[in-house]
Amino acid sequence: MKNKGLKRMLLLSMMVVVIAALAVGCGSKNNTNTESSEGAAPEAAKEVTSLSLGLLPSIDAIPFIIAHEQGFDKNHGVELDIQTFKSAKDRDVAFQAGKLDGLSADLVAISIYNEAGLDVKIASTTFGEFDLLTGNESIQDVKDLKGKTVILSKNTSTQYTVAMMLKQASLTEDDITVTEVPQIPTRLELLKNNKADAAILPEPFVTMGKTSGLRVLSSTLTAGVNPFVLAFPQTAIDAKAEAIRSMYAAYDEAVAYMKSHEQSEYIDLVIKEVGYPETLKDEIKVPDYVPAYQVDVKEVEAAFAWAREKGLLSKNISAEDVISDVQFKK
Repeated sequence: MKNKGLKRMLLLSMMVVVIAALAVGCGSKNNTNTESSEGAAPEAAKEVTSLSLGLLPSIDAIPFIIAHEQGFDKNHGVELDIQTFKSAKDRDVAFQAGKLDGLSADLVAISIYNEAGLDVKIASTTFGEFDLLTGNESIQDVKDLKGKTVILSKNTSTQYTVAMMLKQASLTEDDITVTEVPQIPTRLELLKNNKADAAILPEPFVTMGKTSGLRVLSSTLTAGVNPFVLAFPQTAIDAKAEAIRSMYAAYDEAVAYMKSHEQSEYIDLVIKEVGYPETLKDEIKVPDYVPAYQVDVKEVEAAFAWAREKGLLSKNISAEDVISDVQFKK
């Protein structure tokens, strides 16, 4: 009897130990979970670098704007601080004051910046467009502009673009009479009121002109001329190279977004940022954007040669000197 009692006591003692061990084990597990959920540091947020861009209200700005509006920029670790300027002059003032990391510019402007001692590099081309419009029925082709009056802004990419269009038509700038009008809306109004035979215009003024009965003689697209670029000073490239590369990743994602979505889903943003009248909503044709790519060296050389002819560039600066490989190889 004593042995049976002793065995019973031993069994009870072992059960108590096992139960206690299980309780401790469960308690330890629960405590571990509590500590991991309450005491562990949260996952570090992805660092986002700000990158300020000075853009003009034109079609080449749209992919950057959509990249920001859709949050593609932050997804890639950069926040685009997009500042839109009504004129290139206002943009340049902000740029020279150090308020911008990068800016939408053109090849003529690049030559002028570097002539002035500003080490500004081309990071890529952009998708802009100038159109040469007329309301004169006797002008059916660019070659018909001989002896006619053309409105543009001197010493700018608009004058360069007209020069290239004339060259393709076997004409020179001496074959036309230039009326200088820097203000784009004024150019359109003068042309509509028959104060000139032709004018070079960007969007949205091209669409506005066409709806008023004006006709397109040529464009940068049909003429194969693309002076539009995105540029950064070398100091910004040195300081924010990774942010610039992230910006291009967001840009390409925005291009893919526009290809996979109906225009109606983002056209209101285009109207707001580019300045199209709401009444032209059904007339707007958003370009078929492509992923970002580097500028053609021959384009830069042609623009720089023209700038030298006009006395805008005297320094011995080559195309390779102003093209950055921060994103694309030269």
